[in-house]
Amino acid sequence: MPAAAWGMLLTLSLLWGGSFLFIRVAVAEIPTLSVVLARVAVAAAVLLVVARLAGVEMPRGRRAWRDHLVMGLLNNIVPFVLIVWGQRTIGAGLASILNATTPIFGVIVAHLFTADDKATPLKAVGVAVAFAGVAVLVGIDALTGLGDHLLAELACLGAALSYGFSGLWSRRFRGRPPIATAAGQLTCSSLVLAPAVLLLDPPWRHAAPGATAIAAVLALALLSTALAYILFFRLTTAVGPTNTMFVTFLIPPSAILLGWVFLGEHLATQHLAGVALIGVGLAVVDGRIFRRSGTA
Repeated sequence: MPAAAWGMLLTLSLLWGGSFLFIRVAVAEIPTLSVVLARVAVAAAVLLVVARLAGVEMPRGRRAWRDHLVMGLLNNIVPFVLIVWGQRTIGAGLASILNATTPIFGVIVAHLFTADDKATPLKAVGVAVAFAGVAVLVGIDALTGLGDHLLAELACLGAALSYGFSGLWSRRFRGRPPIATAAGQLTCSSLVLAPAVLLLDPPWRHAAPGATAIAAVLALALLSTALAYILFFRLTTAVGPTNTMFVTFLIPPSAILLGWVFLGEHLATQHLAGVALIGVGLAVVDGRIFRRSGTA
C-alpha cells in the first residue's frame, strides 16, 4: 500500500481504538442503550449531511431499507450494545483485543455460508491459533464459572461474531455509494434504538451526566463512528477490503496505548500473550507473509 493509505490505516486504528476509551468514560455515567443511541444518532445525522453535500442519493424502496435495517442490527445495534455493556466490567485494552477476533469469525461465517470464499488450510490454522489466543485471554475465568468478567468477555466476542455476519450481509451493498450505506444503516439503527431507550431505560430516570461523559459520547459519535466510517470506506475503495483488514492488527495496540495514557489501565501477562497469539493467527489467516516467502 502507498504511504497515504498506511497513514489512513493508522488514523483509523486510533479512531476505533479510541472508541474503547470513550466508551469506558461514557458508561461511568450514562446507561448502555443511551450511549449507543447517542453514538448512532449523532453519527447518522452527520453522515446524512455529508451525503447531501456530496450529492449522494440515499436508498429508496422497501427492499433497500430492509437491507439497511438488517445491516444496522448486525453492524451497529448488536455489537455496539454488547461492547458498551461489556466495558462496564472490563478495560478498553482487553475489549479491543477481543474485538480483534472479528476477521476470525468472518472467515468462519464466509466458509459456512458462501460458495466462493471457503477457508483454506492456511486460514484454518490461523483460526485455530487465534482462538488459542482468545483462550489465553479469557484464562482461568473460564474454569471458575460464569462470573461478571467472563460474561463481559463473551459479550465482546458476541459483538465480533455479529460483525462477522455483517460482513456477509454487506455483500448486497456492492456498487452502492459507501457513505449512503453507512448513513442508511446508522439511520435505521437510530430509529430502532430510540423507542427501546424510551421504553426500557428513559434518560429522565438517571442523573444528568457530566461534561466529561457528554464529551466522550460526542467523540465516540463524531470521531469513532462518523469520521471512522468515511475513512474506512475510502480505504476499501482505494486499497481493497483485504488491505483494510490490517486495521484489526493496529486497533488493540492503539486502545492499549490510549487506555494506559488516559485511564491508567494495566494488562496482565496473559493478555499480552493472548494478543501475540491473535496477531500470529491473523497473519496466518491473511497469508501474504507465506506467499512472499514462497512457502504457500
